[in-house]
Amino acid sequence: MTLRPIGRLDRTDGNRDLILTRTYRAPIEDVWASVTESDRTARWFGPWEGEAGTGGNIKVQMVHEEGKPWCNAHIDACEPPRRLEITTNDSYGSWHLEAVLTETDGVTELVFTHHLEPEAPIAEVGPGWEYYLDALGAARTGADHPDFEDYYPSMKQYYESLPD
Repeated sequence: MTLRPIGRLDRTDGNRDLILTRTYRAPIEDVWASVTESDRTARWFGPWEGEAGTGGNIKVQMVHEEGKPWCNAHIDACEPPRRLEITTNDSYGSWHLEAVLTETDGVTELVFTHHLEPEAPIAEVGPGWEYYLDALGAARTGADHPDFEDYYPSMKQYYESLPD
């Protein structure tokens, strides 16, 4: 299987943001549920437990990672059904993530942004988010979960070549 990476790198005020976009033929509320309800996030990323809502602290299990580790996350913003912003802390470091949803004529667009730390290895992070967002799409349609080997290392060169 050959997949085409679509992430882009944006520099704003000296910061680097990895931005990936996906669209779904579904109402915004349904896509929102796919990225915020634990039983639905379990289908593509992993379940979570804890205090939902802005200011809450949760633990997310990354079921598709080796050892299925749990990571701590703080919900920086939760504005249903349009915006979710979290900061995670785990053995990979601190990750600041944001999902913004908009709906037009029954099609919902998800713009996912990873606000990168200066030392974040874009060549590894980019393929990982391509994989997880495709896993979200597969979970939404009932398709088979993608295989990470179809994303990495094949997408590594694309992400290394993005202007930094």
